[in-house]
Amino acid sequence: MSEPRIHKIIHIDMDAFYASVEQRDFPEYRGKPLIVGGSPEGRGVVAAASYEVRKYGVHSAMPAAKAVRLCPHAVFVKPRFEVYKKVSQQIREIFFQFTDLVEPLSLDEAYLDVTENHIGLPSATLIAQKIRSLIREKTNLTASAGVAYNKFLAKMASDLNKPDGLAVILPEEAEAFLAELPIGAFHGVGDATEAKMKRLGITNGRDLRKWSEIDLVEQFGKTGRHYYRIVRGIDHRKVKPDRIRKSIGKERTFSEDIDDLSWIHNFLSELAEKIADVMKNKHAAGKTVTLKVRYADFETVTRSTSFSHYLDNANDIAQTAIQLLEETKVGDRKVRLLGITMSNLNLNERGHFKQLEIPFE
Repeated sequence: MSEPRIHKIIHIDMDAFYASVEQRDFPEYRGKPLIVGGSPEGRGVVAAASYEVRKYGVHSAMPAAKAVRLCPHAVFVKPRFEVYKKVSQQIREIFFQFTDLVEPLSLDEAYLDVTENHIGLPSATLIAQKIRSLIREKTNLTASAGVAYNKFLAKMASDLNKPDGLAVILPEEAEAFLAELPIGAFHGVGDATEAKMKRLGITNGRDLRKWSEIDLVEQFGKTGRHYYRIVRGIDHRKVKPDRIRKSIGKERTFSEDIDDLSWIHNFLSELAEKIADVMKNKHAAGKTVTLKVRYADFETVTRSTSFSHYLDNANDIAQTAIQLLEETKVGDRKVRLLGITMSNLNLNERGHFKQLEIPFE
């Protein structure tokens, strides 16, 4: 029998992407503790943090109010998502010079399978070096890369030498690498899981490997199987170039906390119009409407409802969202973010949208 094929996977992660684009385009921000998103008054959430401000403990998804406390002299700028999207497209075009198997995770990171590649180069490490060099040449930005035989290890490797770094985890090195890794450094192990694992005496990969799959499932549910596999360097997920879009949504963080119900109803109607426009352009519709509410104290709740038929009309989406609003405390409590998402979309087996059929009588 032939040996199982070893894949060559690269994970590319742009370094502090949004913040780096701002520092590239505006020299006055270079070397400064820069925060993209939020405001100096503590409104909103950090979308990105430059390496200069990360030294103070500031990171993306942090409430701006906490970021201000950690670094009072931080410089805040508004995000320019259209610019970031254009740069991201430039980077993606570089990826496609080497392989068609590109799985974007977001604007600033992606997996590439270069087991077979367009330039016939057998070394994934050399390909990663070429990609990083081209990114720097074409965008004047830096990227970090991880190279390994599966997605999990490639993701772990890309974090090892950030920023502007490259790391490789060979098959024969994986076991020793994972054994020494602190449990909180495993991708997918969040703060709550890390705390629980430490209570169970699991402080690193070596400790985790001692646990049986049955015992891990008993403690962590289905995710226990995932922990059992990854600590052994097992990850059979393929790089999927045609990612299925599972939802269409819009949300907005307000510069002021809002409790005016009339204003909120109007805003939800505007949001529904934007979502309906996107769905119209993609010939899409959905059966499930989800309302997202973030209160002034950052507590976030969602409310959903599903229909037996597809919705693509702005008025229907808006009215559903407004009805869901009644299941929240909006009005009694101020809100800082509202969002609507349509899911359970009309997808065919390949992940593309089906054209809706409208019966005529």
